[in-house]
Amino acid sequence: MFKGFREFILRGNVIDLAVAVVIGAAFTGIVNALVTGIFNPIIALLFNAESLAKVGVVLRDNPGDEPDIILAWGLVLSSVIQFLLIAAVVYFALIMPINYLKRVAFTKREEEDASAKPAPPTELELLAEIRDLLKRETVSESGKHSEV
Repeated sequence: MFKGFREFILRGNVIDLAVAVVIGAAFTGIVNALVTGIFNPIIALLFNAESLAKVGVVLRDNPGDEPDIILAWGLVLSSVIQFLLIAAVVYFALIMPINYLKRVAFTKREEEDASAKPAPPTELELLAEIRDLLKRETVSESGKHSEV
């Protein structure tokens, strides 16, 4: 029972996944700081708002202590910006380099395989070989030399 659990925990993909989760959590803090500290104030400045989270349309003013009902599209815009930042960093920092390395390794392996294998015979070589085989067969059957 414990042997199977140990094998499961020590598998490479489980450890890789755990590392990815930890790195992703740390990266989320950086992206949140970028969005709330830099991008939100710039966009809020464009809409003349205190912060992007407060940008929206008031649907109904509530009297008294109850909060107004607001369609807060600024929050959605902030989340979209955050998502695009994360996607861009993941693509440019992880996906592109990995794809490049795979492509280089594949072409290198393909070149090694091509250099190890002899080149296939050309059509002219195959036809000459067939001609020679037919000549030999004709000579061995008739005992004399005849052109084909």
